[in-house]
Amino acid sequence: MADDLPRLLPVESSNIDAVAYDAATRRLYVRFLASGATYVYFEVPKAVFEDFLDADSKGRFLNAQIRDAYEYRRL
Repeated sequence: MADDLPRLLPVESSNIDAVAYDAATRRLYVRFLASGATYVYFEVPKAVFEDFLDADSKGRFLNAQIRDAYEYRRL
């Protein structure tokens, strides 16, 4: 699956390095700064991804709105 990653886009965050979203599969990809690990979150609506991008704090939004709401795994 790692070879099928969409292009990750850098974001301004003290915790998150880059993100990507695949609208066809509704998968959100998040790469973290500290570990360099990338996680994929499944069945994330596009509107949630857009709100994530607009959030003042990407890390806070991820923790509050995404992490416990959607199935995920480390790639």
